[in-house]
Amino acid sequence: MKALPAYAIPLLLLGLSFHTHANDNQLTEHEKQQGWQLLFDGKSMSHWRTYQKQDISPKWQIENDAITLTQGGAGDIITRQQFDDFELMLDWKISEAGNSGIFFLADETGKYVFSHAPEIQIIDNEKHADSKLDTHRSGSLYDMVAAPETAYKPAGEWNTVKISLDDGVLQVWQNGVMTVHIVMHSSTWDKLVAASKFANWQGFAEQSKGHIGLQDHGDKVAFKNIKIRELP
Repeated sequence: MKALPAYAIPLLLLGLSFHTHANDNQLTEHEKQQGWQLLFDGKSMSHWRTYQKQDISPKWQIENDAITLTQGGAGDIITRQQFDDFELMLDWKISEAGNSGIFFLADETGKYVFSHAPEIQIIDNEKHADSKLDTHRSGSLYDMVAAPETAYKPAGEWNTVKISLDDGVLQVWQNGVMTVHIVMHSSTWDKLVAASKFANWQGFAEQSKGHIGLQDHGDKVAFKNIKIRELP
């Protein structure tokens, strides 16, 4: 076999790298070995249901291989399964001037999905009025920890979020930038809760296990590549 010319080696390596990443809504073999599971395969929303219901509104549709809120009034959706310690990854895309969110540790004892569940904010930082508050910007732990502007991509572009909850340590990255690192129920956490809108919300973030939730805030939003790994 003849030796490859020098120019071909980078191209060969580039070609190999393409095979180390799964297509949308799929897992690589390495991810499967690590214990990741898909919460959306691009074809079915079977892992999801409307909050406090067993079905899902037709206003949540699969469009362009993404779970998409096509219009408001559909209701928030949650995973059928509950999780305690986990790593969650997903991509989201918000419409212009839109607002949404990702909830975790959600239970169904409150009137709303956000009654007890912390939220990682999804928003159009540039055109939604609520983003004037830094703790309400994209990638923030809503109303508690502010995400840096460098973690955000504009409305209409895909953003990648990773949420890790491991023995009370909450870490969030958006587009590769760490936006949150806090120990839940530490003195720092308690001070942030006391200074937030959740100060008098009974049961807020007290549950040790719960659902992942995606918010219907009335604005079009899309999600894909939703996968989770339960931590020991």
